[in-house]
Amino acid sequence: MSGNFGFGPINPEDPNFNELFAQLSNFGLNPQTLFSAANNAGSVGPLISPEVLRDVARKFVSSQGELPIGSQDIADSQVALDIANTWLDDATNFPALSRSNLPAWSRRDWLDSSVANWAKMIEPLADGMANALTNVLKQTPLGNPENLSDTDGAPTAPELAAISPIMRAFMGSLIASQLGTSVGQLAVSITGSNDVAIPLFTQSEARLIPQNISEWAQGLDIPLDEVRIFLAIREAAASRLFSHAPWLAKYIQDAITSYGAGIKIDIDSIQEQAERALETGELDINNPESISIAINSGLFKPEQSPSQDAALAKLEMILALIEGWIDFVTTKAVGERLPSYPALNETLRRRRATKSPTQQLFATLLGLEVSPRKARECSHFWFEVDSELGTAERDQRWEDPALLPNGEDLADVNKFLNSTIVPDDLSGLL
Repeated sequence: MSGNFGFGPINPEDPNFNELFAQLSNFGLNPQTLFSAANNAGSVGPLISPEVLRDVARKFVSSQGELPIGSQDIADSQVALDIANTWLDDATNFPALSRSNLPAWSRRDWLDSSVANWAKMIEPLADGMANALTNVLKQTPLGNPENLSDTDGAPTAPELAAISPIMRAFMGSLIASQLGTSVGQLAVSITGSNDVAIPLFTQSEARLIPQNISEWAQGLDIPLDEVRIFLAIREAAASRLFSHAPWLAKYIQDAITSYGAGIKIDIDSIQEQAERALETGELDINNPESISIAINSGLFKPEQSPSQDAALAKLEMILALIEGWIDFVTTKAVGERLPSYPALNETLRRRRATKSPTQQLFATLLGLEVSPRKARECSHFWFEVDSELGTAERDQRWEDPALLPNGEDLADVNKFLNSTIVPDDLSGLL
Protein backbone atom coordinates (compact mmCIF):
# COMPACT_ATOMS: atom_id res chain seq x y z
CA MET A 1 0.00 0.00 0.00
CA SER A 2 1.44 3.35 -1.00
CA GLY A 3 0.86 6.99 -0.26
CA ASN A 4 0.99 8.99 2.94
CA PHE A 5 -1.16 6.58 4.91
CA GLY A 6 0.49 6.12 8.29
CA PHE A 7 2.99 8.89 7.80
CA GLY A 8 0.89 11.96 7.10
CA PRO A 9 -2.71 13.02 6.73
CA ILE A 10 -5.01 10.28 5.45
CA ASN A 11 -5.79 10.74 1.78
CA PRO A 12 -9.45 10.07 0.91
CA GLU A 13 -8.44 9.89 -2.79
CA ASP A 14 -6.23 6.83 -2.21
CA PRO A 15 -7.77 4.11 -4.46
CA ASN A 16 -7.09 1.50 -1.78
CA PHE A 17 -9.83 3.10 0.33
CA ASN A 18 -12.56 3.19 -2.32
CA GLU A 19 -14.25 0.10 -0.96
CA LEU A 20 -14.00 1.38 2.63
CA PHE A 21 -15.60 4.67 1.57
CA ALA A 22 -18.47 2.81 -0.05
CA GLN A 23 -19.11 0.71 3.05
CA LEU A 24 -19.03 3.74 5.36
CA SER A 25 -21.51 5.53 3.11
CA ASN A 26 -23.79 2.49 3.11
CA PHE A 27 -23.85 2.63 6.90
CA GLY A 28 -25.17 6.19 6.67
CA LEU A 29 -21.84 7.72 7.73
CA ASN A 30 -19.96 10.49 5.98
CA PRO A 31 -16.45 9.27 5.04
CA GLN A 32 -15.16 12.84 4.70
CA THR A 33 -16.29 13.58 8.26
CA LEU A 34 -14.61 10.43 9.55
CA PHE A 35 -11.32 11.15 7.82
CA SER A 36 -11.41 14.75 8.99
CA ALA A 37 -11.80 13.46 12.54
CA ALA A 38 -9.01 10.94 11.97
CA ASN A 39 -6.63 13.56 10.58
CA ASN A 40 -7.27 15.68 13.69
CA ALA A 41 -6.84 12.75 16.07
CA GLY A 42 -3.81 14.39 17.60
CA SER A 43 -5.86 17.29 18.86
CA VAL A 44 -7.97 17.16 21.98
CA GLY A 45 -11.63 16.74 21.17
CA PRO A 46 -14.63 14.56 21.90
CA LEU A 47 -15.39 11.33 20.06
CA ILE A 48 -19.10 12.14 20.00
CA SER A 49 -19.68 15.29 18.01
CA PRO A 50 -22.44 17.42 19.55
CA GLU A 51 -23.05 18.84 16.07
CA VAL A 52 -23.69 15.39 14.56
CA LEU A 53 -25.85 14.44 17.52
CA ARG A 54 -27.84 17.68 17.23
CA ASP A 55 -28.38 17.26 13.49
CA VAL A 56 -29.72 13.72 13.86
CA ALA A 57 -31.98 14.72 16.76
CA ARG A 58 -33.28 17.81 14.93
CA LYS A 59 -34.23 15.74 11.90
CA PHE A 60 -36.26 13.43 14.12
CA VAL A 61 -37.99 16.32 15.88
CA SER A 62 -38.78 18.02 12.57
CA SER A 63 -40.36 14.82 11.28
CA GLN A 64 -42.70 14.81 14.29
CA GLY A 65 -43.65 18.48 14.11
CA GLU A 66 -42.75 21.30 16.47
CA LEU A 67 -44.62 24.35 17.69
CA PRO A 68 -43.13 27.68 18.82
CA ILE A 69 -43.64 28.96 22.35
CA GLY A 70 -46.31 31.65 22.67
CA SER A 71 -47.10 34.17 25.39
CA GLN A 72 -49.98 32.03 26.68
CA ASP A 73 -47.65 29.03 27.00
CA ILE A 74 -45.29 31.12 29.11
CA ALA A 75 -48.09 32.43 31.34
CA ASP A 76 -49.69 28.99 31.85
CA SER A 77 -46.34 27.37 32.62
CA GLN A 78 -45.39 30.04 35.14
CA VAL A 79 -48.71 29.67 36.99
CA ALA A 80 -48.33 25.88 37.14
CA LEU A 81 -44.74 26.09 38.39
CA ASP A 82 -45.66 28.69 41.02
CA ILE A 83 -48.38 26.39 42.36
CA ALA A 84 -46.01 23.43 42.23
CA ASN A 85 -43.32 25.22 44.24
CA THR A 86 -45.83 26.40 46.84
CA TRP A 87 -47.01 22.84 47.41
CA LEU A 88 -43.48 21.43 47.36
CA ASP A 89 -42.43 23.72 50.20
CA ASP A 90 -44.46 21.43 52.48
CA ALA A 91 -42.92 18.24 51.06
CA THR A 92 -39.17 18.85 50.86
CA ASN A 93 -36.46 20.85 52.61
CA PHE A 94 -34.78 21.62 49.29
CA PRO A 95 -35.59 25.25 48.45
CA ALA A 96 -37.09 26.38 45.18
CA LEU A 97 -34.80 27.87 42.58
CA SER A 98 -35.23 31.43 41.40
CA ARG A 99 -37.92 31.99 38.82
CA SER A 100 -36.70 31.32 35.29
CA ASN A 101 -37.01 34.08 32.72
CA LEU A 102 -38.42 31.47 30.37
CA PRO A 103 -40.57 28.86 32.19
CA ALA A 104 -41.62 27.21 28.91
CA TRP A 105 -39.44 25.55 26.26
CA SER A 106 -40.15 24.23 22.81
CA ARG A 107 -38.94 20.80 21.78
CA ARG A 108 -36.08 22.45 19.91
CA ASP A 109 -35.14 24.59 22.94
CA TRP A 110 -34.71 21.52 25.12
CA LEU A 111 -32.81 19.62 22.45
CA ASP A 112 -30.36 22.44 21.72
CA SER A 113 -29.78 23.10 25.43
CA SER A 114 -29.19 19.47 26.40
CA VAL A 115 -27.30 18.00 23.46
CA ALA A 116 -23.78 18.97 24.61
CA ASN A 117 -24.27 17.32 27.99
CA TRP A 118 -25.75 14.18 26.40
CA ALA A 119 -22.59 13.94 24.30
CA LYS A 120 -20.39 14.45 27.36
CA MET A 121 -22.31 11.88 29.41
CA ILE A 122 -22.11 9.12 26.79
CA GLU A 123 -18.57 9.95 25.62
CA PRO A 124 -16.96 7.31 27.91
CA LEU A 125 -19.07 4.62 26.23
CA ALA A 126 -17.87 5.64 22.78
CA ASP A 127 -14.30 5.74 24.07
CA GLY A 128 -14.57 2.24 25.53
CA MET A 129 -16.06 0.82 22.34
CA ALA A 130 -13.44 2.54 20.18
CA ASN A 131 -10.63 1.13 22.33
CA ALA A 132 -12.18 -2.34 22.13
CA LEU A 133 -12.42 -2.08 18.35
CA THR A 134 -8.79 -0.98 18.12
CA ASN A 135 -7.75 -3.94 20.27
CA VAL A 136 -9.59 -6.27 17.89
CA LEU A 137 -7.39 -5.01 15.06
CA LYS A 138 -4.32 -5.87 17.13
CA GLN A 139 -5.61 -9.43 17.67
CA THR A 140 -6.05 -10.14 13.95
CA PRO A 141 -3.28 -11.04 11.49
CA LEU A 142 -3.60 -7.46 10.26
CA GLY A 143 -2.82 -6.23 13.71
CA ASN A 144 0.19 -8.48 14.31
CA PRO A 145 3.37 -6.72 13.14
CA GLU A 146 5.04 -10.11 12.54
CA ASN A 147 2.50 -10.79 9.83
CA LEU A 148 3.01 -7.47 8.08
CA SER A 149 5.43 -6.75 5.28
CA ASP A 150 6.07 -4.14 2.64
CA THR A 151 6.13 -6.68 -0.19
CA ASP A 152 3.01 -8.81 0.13
CA GLY A 153 0.50 -5.98 -0.31
CA ALA A 154 -0.51 -5.97 3.37
CA PRO A 155 -0.42 -2.67 5.25
CA THR A 156 2.69 -1.88 7.21
CA ALA A 157 2.69 -1.31 10.98
CA PRO A 158 2.69 2.51 10.59
CA GLU A 159 -0.20 2.16 8.18
CA LEU A 160 -2.07 0.06 10.71
CA ALA A 161 -1.52 2.79 13.29
CA ALA A 162 -3.42 5.18 11.05
CA ILE A 163 -6.47 2.89 11.03
CA SER A 164 -7.08 3.46 14.74
CA PRO A 165 -8.22 7.10 14.35
CA ILE A 166 -10.59 6.00 11.58
CA MET A 167 -12.08 3.30 13.80
CA ARG A 168 -12.47 5.77 16.66
CA ALA A 169 -14.13 8.28 14.36
CA PHE A 170 -16.40 5.51 13.03
CA MET A 171 -17.46 4.49 16.54
CA GLY A 172 -18.02 8.09 17.60
CA SER A 173 -20.22 8.72 14.56
CA LEU A 174 -22.16 5.48 15.05
CA ILE A 175 -22.96 6.26 18.69
CA ALA A 176 -23.70 9.91 17.90
CA SER A 177 -26.25 8.69 15.36
CA GLN A 178 -27.84 6.28 17.86
CA LEU A 179 -27.84 8.86 20.63
CA GLY A 180 -29.19 11.55 18.33
CA THR A 181 -32.23 9.44 17.49
CA SER A 182 -32.82 8.68 21.17
CA VAL A 183 -32.50 12.34 22.17
CA GLY A 184 -34.90 13.27 19.38
CA GLN A 185 -37.42 10.77 20.76
CA LEU A 186 -37.01 12.30 24.19
CA ALA A 187 -37.53 15.82 22.85
CA VAL A 188 -40.97 14.94 21.48
CA SER A 189 -42.18 13.16 24.62
CA ILE A 190 -40.74 14.67 27.81
CA THR A 191 -42.90 17.24 29.57
CA GLY A 192 -40.20 19.32 31.26
CA SER A 193 -36.51 20.12 31.09
CA ASN A 194 -35.75 17.67 33.93
CA ASP A 195 -38.37 15.06 33.03
CA VAL A 196 -35.69 12.55 32.02
CA ALA A 197 -34.79 12.34 35.75
CA ILE A 198 -31.11 12.83 34.89
CA PRO A 199 -29.18 16.02 35.77
CA LEU A 200 -28.37 17.46 32.34
CA PHE A 201 -28.00 21.15 33.10
CA THR A 202 -25.60 23.17 35.24
CA GLN A 203 -28.57 25.30 36.28
CA SER A 204 -31.42 22.83 36.79
CA GLU A 205 -34.19 25.40 36.43
CA ALA A 206 -37.72 24.05 36.12
CA ARG A 207 -39.23 24.48 32.66
CA LEU A 208 -42.26 22.93 31.00
CA ILE A 209 -42.67 21.84 27.38
CA PRO A 210 -46.27 22.85 26.52
CA GLN A 211 -46.59 20.96 23.23
CA ASN A 212 -45.65 17.68 24.87
CA ILE A 213 -47.87 18.33 27.89
CA SER A 214 -50.86 18.81 25.59
CA GLU A 215 -50.11 15.53 23.84
CA TRP A 216 -49.55 13.78 27.19
CA ALA A 217 -53.02 14.91 28.29
CA GLN A 218 -54.84 13.72 25.18
CA GLY A 219 -57.53 11.12 25.86
CA LEU A 220 -57.40 11.45 29.66
CA ASP A 221 -60.64 13.41 30.14
CA ILE A 222 -58.84 15.49 32.79
CA PRO A 223 -58.63 19.30 32.69
CA LEU A 224 -55.38 20.42 31.06
CA ASP A 225 -54.69 22.78 33.97
CA GLU A 226 -54.62 19.83 36.39
CA VAL A 227 -52.37 17.81 34.10
CA ARG A 228 -50.02 20.78 33.82
CA ILE A 229 -49.85 21.24 37.61
CA PHE A 230 -49.18 17.51 38.15
CA LEU A 231 -46.30 17.51 35.67
CA ALA A 232 -45.03 20.85 37.00
CA ILE A 233 -44.72 19.38 40.50
CA ARG A 234 -42.56 16.54 39.18
CA GLU A 235 -40.49 18.99 37.16
CA ALA A 236 -39.95 21.36 40.09
CA ALA A 237 -39.13 18.48 42.44
CA ALA A 238 -36.43 17.22 40.07
CA SER A 239 -35.11 20.76 39.71
CA ARG A 240 -34.71 21.13 43.47
CA LEU A 241 -33.03 17.74 43.85
CA PHE A 242 -30.51 18.24 41.05
CA SER A 243 -29.65 21.71 42.30
CA HIS A 244 -29.05 20.42 45.83
CA ALA A 245 -27.07 17.30 44.80
CA PRO A 246 -24.68 18.48 42.05
CA TRP A 247 -22.55 15.34 42.51
CA LEU A 248 -25.23 13.28 40.75
CA ALA A 249 -24.07 14.20 37.23
CA LYS A 250 -20.49 13.01 37.82
CA TYR A 251 -21.73 9.93 39.69
CA ILE A 252 -23.80 8.86 36.69
CA GLN A 253 -20.98 9.58 34.25
CA ASP A 254 -18.50 7.63 36.40
CA ALA A 255 -20.79 4.59 36.20
CA ILE A 256 -20.93 4.91 32.41
CA THR A 257 -17.13 5.31 32.34
CA SER A 258 -16.68 2.12 34.38
CA TYR A 259 -18.97 0.28 32.01
CA GLY A 260 -17.18 1.61 28.93
CA ALA A 261 -13.73 0.73 30.30
CA GLY A 262 -14.78 -2.91 30.60
CA ILE A 263 -15.92 -3.36 27.00
CA LYS A 264 -14.15 -6.29 25.33
CA ILE A 265 -14.86 -7.70 21.87
CA ASP A 266 -14.53 -11.49 21.55
CA ILE A 267 -13.83 -12.25 17.89
CA ASP A 268 -14.73 -15.95 18.20
CA SER A 269 -18.04 -15.15 19.91
CA ILE A 270 -18.96 -12.55 17.30
CA GLN A 271 -18.11 -14.99 14.51
CA GLU A 272 -20.39 -17.61 16.05
CA GLN A 273 -23.22 -15.07 16.40
CA ALA A 274 -22.73 -13.95 12.81
CA GLU A 275 -22.85 -17.53 11.51
CA ARG A 276 -26.09 -18.19 13.38
CA ALA A 277 -27.59 -14.93 12.11
CA LEU A 278 -26.63 -15.79 8.53
CA GLU A 279 -28.22 -19.22 8.85
CA THR A 280 -31.49 -17.77 10.17
CA GLY A 281 -31.55 -14.95 7.64
CA GLU A 282 -31.34 -12.31 10.37
CA LEU A 283 -28.15 -11.04 8.77
CA ASP A 284 -27.45 -10.50 5.07
CA ILE A 285 -23.77 -9.86 4.55
CA ASN A 286 -24.50 -8.26 1.15
CA ASN A 287 -26.94 -5.77 2.66
CA PRO A 288 -25.25 -2.98 4.67
CA GLU A 289 -28.62 -1.93 6.08
CA SER A 290 -29.07 -5.44 7.47
CA ILE A 291 -25.66 -5.25 9.13
CA SER A 292 -26.43 -1.83 10.61
CA ILE A 293 -29.75 -3.08 12.00
CA ALA A 294 -28.01 -6.10 13.51
CA ILE A 295 -25.43 -3.91 15.26
CA ASN A 296 -28.01 -1.44 16.55
CA SER A 297 -30.24 -4.23 17.85
CA GLY A 298 -27.38 -5.65 19.90
CA LEU A 299 -26.86 -8.83 17.86
CA PHE A 300 -23.12 -8.71 18.44
CA LYS A 301 -23.26 -7.34 21.97
CA PRO A 302 -20.41 -8.91 23.98
CA GLU A 303 -20.99 -10.58 27.33
CA GLN A 304 -20.65 -8.24 30.28
CA SER A 305 -17.86 -8.57 32.81
CA PRO A 306 -18.48 -8.51 36.59
CA SER A 307 -17.17 -4.94 36.72
CA GLN A 308 -19.65 -3.91 34.04
CA ASP A 309 -22.48 -5.65 35.89
CA ALA A 310 -21.52 -3.67 38.99
CA ALA A 311 -21.45 -0.40 37.01
CA LEU A 312 -24.91 -1.06 35.57
CA ALA A 313 -26.29 -1.99 39.01
CA LYS A 314 -24.89 1.28 40.38
CA LEU A 315 -26.44 3.24 37.52
CA GLU A 316 -29.82 1.50 37.75
CA MET A 317 -29.97 2.11 41.49
CA ILE A 318 -29.24 5.83 41.36
CA LEU A 319 -31.73 6.36 38.53
CA ALA A 320 -34.39 4.45 40.47
CA LEU A 321 -33.64 6.42 43.66
CA ILE A 322 -34.05 9.70 41.76
CA GLU A 323 -37.30 8.55 40.17
CA GLY A 324 -38.58 7.13 43.46
CA TRP A 325 -37.82 10.34 45.35
CA ILE A 326 -39.65 12.43 42.74
CA ASP A 327 -42.62 10.04 42.93
CA PHE A 328 -42.85 10.17 46.70
CA VAL A 329 -42.29 13.91 47.07
CA THR A 330 -44.90 14.59 44.38
CA THR A 331 -47.43 12.41 46.21
CA LYS A 332 -46.70 14.16 49.49
CA ALA A 333 -46.91 17.62 47.93
CA VAL A 334 -50.24 16.94 46.23
CA GLY A 335 -52.00 15.43 49.23
CA GLU A 336 -55.73 15.97 48.69
CA ARG A 337 -55.26 19.11 46.60
CA LEU A 338 -55.60 17.58 43.14
CA PRO A 339 -58.76 15.48 42.59
CA SER A 340 -57.38 13.83 39.46
CA TYR A 341 -54.07 12.83 41.05
CA PRO A 342 -54.80 9.06 41.33
CA ALA A 343 -55.72 8.88 37.65
CA LEU A 344 -52.72 10.99 36.61
CA ASN A 345 -50.32 8.92 38.68
CA GLU A 346 -51.73 5.68 37.26
CA THR A 347 -51.29 7.03 33.74
CA LEU A 348 -47.68 7.85 34.53
CA ARG A 349 -47.05 4.36 35.91
CA ARG A 350 -48.63 2.70 32.88
CA ARG A 351 -46.56 4.69 30.46
CA ARG A 352 -43.41 4.04 32.43
CA ALA A 353 -44.13 0.30 32.36
CA THR A 354 -44.26 0.33 28.56
CA LYS A 355 -40.75 1.78 28.36
CA SER A 356 -40.20 5.48 28.49
CA PRO A 357 -37.78 7.05 25.98
CA THR A 358 -35.19 7.40 28.76
CA GLN A 359 -35.39 3.67 29.46
CA GLN A 360 -35.11 2.95 25.75
CA LEU A 361 -32.01 5.14 25.52
CA PHE A 362 -30.15 3.25 28.24
CA ALA A 363 -31.43 -0.09 26.95
CA THR A 364 -30.10 0.67 23.46
CA LEU A 365 -26.72 2.08 24.49
CA LEU A 366 -25.94 0.06 27.62
CA GLY A 367 -28.38 -2.84 27.68
CA LEU A 368 -29.69 -1.42 30.97
CA GLU A 369 -33.31 -2.06 31.89
CA VAL A 370 -34.42 0.22 34.74
CA SER A 371 -37.46 -1.67 35.94
CA PRO A 372 -40.58 0.22 37.06
CA ARG A 373 -40.63 -2.13 40.05
CA LYS A 374 -37.26 -0.82 41.19
CA ALA A 375 -38.56 2.76 41.06
CA ARG A 376 -41.61 1.72 43.14
CA GLU A 377 -39.33 0.04 45.69
CA CYS A 378 -37.27 3.22 45.93
CA SER A 379 -40.40 5.32 46.34
CA HIS A 380 -41.36 3.08 49.24
CA PHE A 381 -37.83 3.48 50.64
CA TRP A 382 -38.26 7.25 50.72
CA PHE A 383 -41.66 6.81 52.36
CA GLU A 384 -40.06 4.69 55.09
CA VAL A 385 -37.25 7.19 55.66
CA ASP A 386 -39.73 10.05 55.80
CA SER A 387 -41.96 8.18 58.27
CA GLU A 388 -39.11 7.09 60.54
CA LEU A 389 -36.77 10.07 60.44
CA GLY A 390 -38.68 13.00 58.97
CA THR A 391 -38.33 15.17 55.90
CA ALA A 392 -35.07 16.87 56.89
CA GLU A 393 -33.07 13.68 57.36
CA ARG A 394 -34.73 12.11 54.33
CA ASP A 395 -33.38 14.89 52.14
CA GLN A 396 -30.00 14.92 53.88
CA ARG A 397 -29.47 11.45 52.44
CA TRP A 398 -28.71 13.16 49.15
CA GLU A 399 -25.64 14.85 50.64
CA ASP A 400 -23.47 11.85 49.82
CA PRO A 401 -23.91 8.53 47.95
CA ALA A 402 -22.62 6.71 51.04
CA LEU A 403 -25.94 7.56 52.71
CA LEU A 404 -28.00 5.95 49.94
CA PRO A 405 -29.01 2.28 49.72
CA ASN A 406 -28.06 -0.38 47.21
CA GLY A 407 -30.48 -2.94 45.85
CA GLU A 408 -30.07 -5.33 48.76
CA ASP A 409 -30.71 -2.60 51.34
CA LEU A 410 -34.23 -2.08 50.04
CA ALA A 411 -35.26 -5.43 51.51
CA ASP A 412 -34.75 -4.16 55.08
CA VAL A 413 -34.97 -0.39 55.23
CA ASN A 414 -34.82 -0.16 59.03
CA LYS A 415 -31.61 -2.18 59.15
CA PHE A 416 -30.05 0.09 56.54
CA LEU A 417 -31.15 3.26 58.35
CA ASN A 418 -29.70 2.02 61.64
CA SER A 419 -26.37 1.34 59.93
CA THR A 420 -26.15 4.73 58.23
CA ILE A 421 -27.08 7.46 60.66
CA VAL A 422 -26.74 10.90 59.10
CA PRO A 423 -24.19 12.88 61.18
CA ASP A 424 -24.97 16.37 62.41
CA ASP A 425 -21.83 17.61 60.65
CA LEU A 426 -21.77 16.32 57.07
CA SER A 427 -18.42 17.91 56.17
CA GLY A 428 -16.57 14.66 56.82
CA LEU A 429 -18.46 13.00 54.00
CA LEU A 430 -17.65 15.62 51.41
